[in-house]
Amino acid sequence: MSVTYSGPALFDGSRLHSAGTLTVADGKITDSAGTETVFLEGGYLLPGLLDLQVNGGGGHMIGGATGPADLDRFCDTHARLGATAVLPTLITDTDAANASLIDAGARCRHPGFLGLHLEGPHLDPRRKGAHDPALIRPMGEAELMRLCEGRKRLPALLTTVAPEAVTPEQIARLTAAGVIVVLGHTDCSHDVARAAFAAGAKGVTHLYNAMSQLGHREPGLAGAAMTSGLHCGLIADGHHVHPTAMRVAMAANPEGLYLVTDAMAPAGTDLTEFTLGGRRILRRGGRLTLADGTLAGADLTLPQAIAMMVTQVGAPVETAFAMATARPAALIGRGDLGHLRPGARADFVHLGPDFSLRGVWRAGERLV
Repeated sequence: MSVTYSGPALFDGSRLHSAGTLTVADGKITDSAGTETVFLEGGYLLPGLLDLQVNGGGGHMIGGATGPADLDRFCDTHARLGATAVLPTLITDTDAANASLIDAGARCRHPGFLGLHLEGPHLDPRRKGAHDPALIRPMGEAELMRLCEGRKRLPALLTTVAPEAVTPEQIARLTAAGVIVVLGHTDCSHDVARAAFAAGAKGVTHLYNAMSQLGHREPGLAGAAMTSGLHCGLIADGHHVHPTAMRVAMAANPEGLYLVTDAMAPAGTDLTEFTLGGRRILRRGGRLTLADGTLAGADLTLPQAIAMMVTQVGAPVETAFAMATARPAALIGRGDLGHLRPGARADFVHLGPDFSLRGVWRAGERLV
């Protein structure tokens, strides 16, 4: 049986069509006419959303004890929030935790599992954010080889590093091995950042946050990132970045910004607090913070981030949709995702006129 969905405007990954249809057969998108028609009321149909920085959900954080079954549940939790595919993210941890998670990822077969994001431990403690400074350390040869070998076992491996802890030569070796390197949690200068980009770094993690800022004499990593034309992750919750600063980023790098949630354990739950490395994290007013007020991840979904970009930042709808679909797919080299085209897996979402989540489909099966 094939099903044709009609009613909403259709974003195909490149363009927004005010009127269009989407036909699904055997879990894939087809250009043939469907044998059944389903009308969906208003709003938008667009490819399944992709989240490349997601640290927790369903009450649990990604950690060294996370196993393949945990990753399955993690992917399902975020699919119900609109992200049909994710990069589970481990923030700064021990060598043993990194190795264990890579092994679990290598055994995960969930269709929503894109690979892993290791955010640290090779960062600058001056820009630690909520990361444990006792675990931050420079990259050694053994750790570099673990990442290179881990990439062979995973669909994708992205790592956030600081130039203070990783040399350009190491970035070049990681890139040659297929590891996606991005910069973050660093106080590096504009010129040092540019050198890291020249060595192979593809962009930055959570633009503006935990990095050297844009100044008129020293543009810092923020300035280098926004004028590089490279990929810049953005936490569009209104707390991590002010809407005006988002507008500046859009003007400077109109094609490079993509949305992430930086979600933590409370995602998909009604939890009001949890612990991270023995520290209490509070969930209040759409924010997650340490007791001292330091932001510790975000209380955000991708549909909410899209709404923020359109209603508060003024981004065109087409651009905001691309920031959660085609652009993150391009960063990790997954041209089969982020678009609604014949032959692609039928992962898609229905958003209302206000960008609220109305439905999620994975391989043509409705989840929400």
